Amino acid sequence: MNTPGPENECTITAGDVSLSGFLDVPDDAAGIVVFAHGSGSSRFSRRNQAVAAFLREARLGTLLFDLLTSDEERVDVLTREHRFDIPLLSRRLADAVRWVAKQPDVGELPVGLFGSSTGAAAALIVAAELPDLVAAVVSRGGRADLAGEFLGKVQAPTLLIVGGADTEVLRLNRAADGQLVCTSEVAVIAGATHLFEEPGALEQVSQRTRDWFLAHLRRDAGAGRQAGREPGIAV
Repeated sequence: MNTPGPENECTITAGDVSLSGFLDVPDDAAGIVVFAHGSGSSRFSRRNQAVAAFLREARLGTLLFDLLTSDEERVDVLTREHRFDIPLLSRRLADAVRWVAKQPDVGELPVGLFGSSTGAAAALIVAAELPDLVAAVVSRGGRADLAGEFLGKVQAPTLLIVGGADTEVLRLNRAADGQLVCTSEVAVIAGATHLFEEPGALEQVSQRTRDWFLAHLRRDAGAGRQAGREPGIAV
């Protein structure tokens, strides 16, 4: 796997804190994907790094970054108070999207969001709040339901990927999909559990993610992107 090195390290200012990240933009990139990790994870997430490497092979840039500072992470390990603070995670992610959109290597590239676990709720909220910047969203085993009233405001085409054996999260995602008015799909990875650790499961996640972003990260995707809804369950 192509793991980001020191040359890819970056620092993102989010409010009054600085967040560490890895920014990698291939030559002739077709778009860039900002990752919002889930509960107790970070920019070093093995699963997110695997998906990011797969996307870079398809000429998509990636930004993996920590939603929490080192001090906040130490507190969260004990109290779990930050990982479910969706408003905090959403503000941090929104600042990261604004930051990456201003980077010289990014320019006018369309931006996609890839959220896992609670990071998926943050991704959907940011997509609703920044329709001019966010062109597409993918959730991996995410808690899309935690986006609440923002679900009905999302304009960016949204793919919700869930493991078939992750029954409760699948139920919650199907309910959330029913509240989306944008182009959306629930993709079920048969036999997969919440972390997609089964043989071949994460590869399927990566392929579906790549195909979704390549289809929907277009330079003309932006404000006023109110595509007709295309509901469906892909099994």
